[in-house]
Amino acid sequence: MSKNVKQNLDTAAANKKVSASKTEVNLIEEKVEFAIGKQNYYLLLIGFAIIIIGFVLMIGGGSEDPNVFNEKELFSFRRITLAPVVVLFGFAFEIWAIMKKPRE
Repeated sequence: MSKNVKQNLDTAAANKKVSASKTEVNLIEEKVEFAIGKQNYYLLLIGFAIIIIGFVLMIGGGSEDPNVFNEKELFSFRRITLAPVVVLFGFAFEIWAIMKKPRE
């Protein structure tokens, strides 16, 4: 009789361990979250678009004739000042989008 009681206790202990490990797994699965939220991904896309706009602003300024140098078009405010500022703003926006705390 003592063997049966011992076996029953061992079986009950094993079942408790299994059920405890299953609940731990369930708790772990429920706690899994991404580092950044859905809104952060949208903000990252917006920042990427800002960077692309900055590079598009830098395009151009060349001349069709290689013997002609068009200084005003090449060294315009848009290409020398505005476009790099837009690109830097885009990178700063990307950093902010990554660091922003996701909504709960």
